[in-house]
Amino acid sequence: MQDKAAFTPPSLLLATIALSLATFMQVLDTTIANVALPTIAGNLGVSSDQGTWVITSFAVCNAIALPLTGWFTRRFGQLKLFVGSVTLFTLTSFLCGFAHSMTELIIFRALQGFFAGPMFPMCQTLLLVIFPTTKRSMALALLSMVTVVAPIVGPITGGWITDNYSWPWIFYINVPIGIFAAIVVWTQLREREETTTHAPIDYIGIMLLVLGVGLLQVVLDKGNDLDWFSSTEIIVMSVISAIALVSFVIWELGERHPIVNLRLFADRNFAIGTTTLMLGYAAFFVINIILPQWLQTQMGYTAIWAGLAAAPMGFLPLLLTPIVGRYANRVDLRILASLSFLTMGVSCLLRAQFNTSVDFRTIAEVQMFMGIGVALFFMPITTIVLSNLHGNEVAEGSGLATFFRVLGGSFASSLTTWLWSRREVFHHANLTESVSVYHPPAMNYLNKMGGVTQQHLAAVDKTIEQQAYMMSTIDYFWLLGWGFMALVVIIWFAKPPFIRAGAPGASPAAGH
Repeated sequence: MQDKAAFTPPSLLLATIALSLATFMQVLDTTIANVALPTIAGNLGVSSDQGTWVITSFAVCNAIALPLTGWFTRRFGQLKLFVGSVTLFTLTSFLCGFAHSMTELIIFRALQGFFAGPMFPMCQTLLLVIFPTTKRSMALALLSMVTVVAPIVGPITGGWITDNYSWPWIFYINVPIGIFAAIVVWTQLREREETTTHAPIDYIGIMLLVLGVGLLQVVLDKGNDLDWFSSTEIIVMSVISAIALVSFVIWELGERHPIVNLRLFADRNFAIGTTTLMLGYAAFFVINIILPQWLQTQMGYTAIWAGLAAAPMGFLPLLLTPIVGRYANRVDLRILASLSFLTMGVSCLLRAQFNTSVDFRTIAEVQMFMGIGVALFFMPITTIVLSNLHGNEVAEGSGLATFFRVLGGSFASSLTTWLWSRREVFHHANLTESVSVYHPPAMNYLNKMGGVTQQHLAAVDKTIEQQAYMMSTIDYFWLLGWGFMALVVIIWFAKPPFIRAGAPGASPAAGH
């Protein structure tokens, strides 16, 4: 089944702004609440551990909804699904701000996360619908810019709103944006014809998906707090999740009307593109976790200054995205993706040269350099992912690829801090072996401080801790640098031509 031919709305500019704003709002919401968690927990009278369920509930339901996007599209149509998702996301955002207890907030955040699921894939699909064939690269480049900038702006905006107003406003700001986006997109695209189907509902597939993905996301969000497999709960949830996910794959591959079209992975470009998107985004996400955390905990930066040090990464994508979108179709997209991975890999290797004396300017300059790689990352990879898909496969592929991108970010988020701390313990143990009465340099250092006292030993231990975290950070950036280099090899397994056959309305034969 296929969508109708390419559709031009009455105002392409207005439709594009509305679609982009809705997606920006949704991506922003994945990070904006993080910095407000201590305030939210305090105001609602719960512990900080209970407060983290504000993040976990959103992530779990979002992860469940993303793979279902293709089925929702077939059942309701692209426009109704997008406008419905935006409307319900806006409503649940208002309810999150209006919540009077942590239980209410967690329930509304879970619903908000579920309704957020289809928004990004549908925005991507609808942009490809309304843009002419020659400008579809520009549409994907625009969406990539939104994807990059929103997570950077989120924590800074959330911190500013929480400090100057109150935490409910981090949810209330979605209301006018959501109403505007829903009304404009509906009025601009309602004349477009769509075909829907009413295939039988795959209840077993849905049950296995909810169980497997839901528990996996809880494990990833709570594993670090519960010390991973030292916890019985984590072990039980991991086993149940693994069994459910394996059963889900087996069931879906044999089902006539699968809830998730896993057969898309039979296409080489979709499989290679999705793999590089997931791994590349995970590595990109790690940088956004480690750098601010290191700056705040070990280098004395405030949250705002840490955000400003990381922010230059978003400048060049803003400038380069229109250029990339305009001229990308003249270049082999594997070359652009390779340049992206090389640039981000080199930026990580540059960070691996940092020491505890590194200044703000140096950190910001490396971030700005990485912005070149970020500008070249999303558009080429997304085009490769969708290049051999057609009709409703575009929405299915977009939802599935976005799910794996989000899952990559979840793995990165949960494992990064844990591994970073473990490496610090390792380096701390090695460094402290040298601090003894039998080590002349250590004794000279202590004597210059005024002798071996408890206070001086505590100061030395603090210095060792700072250096150990510095060494752990360097380890991480070496790993990330060479990881990006490895992705250069993987992306060349994709097979051209990448002629945007994935646009809705394209011939099924195109690109095959």
